[in-house]
Amino acid sequence: MKEKVEAALKKIRPMLERDGGNIELVEVTPAGVVKVKLTGACGSCPMSQMTLKMGVERVLRQEIPEIKSVEAV
Repeated sequence: MKEKVEAALKKIRPMLERDGGNIELVEVTPAGVVKVKLTGACGSCPMSQMTLKMGVERVLRQEIPEIKSVEAV
């Protein structure tokens, strides 16, 4: 499943890079929780939680239905 998540993150990454940020995959748990680290401008942005839930999680769950949630670490 980790490879599927990485492939989906490649689709999201250009949007984050345009704003000076990026995203790193930390872990995919057996329970379907994806743990990521927002870096660059995204790491300190006050809107990062919204980006995570409304952007990253939405795309990942659309691409990979087994994903239950996405968490920042």
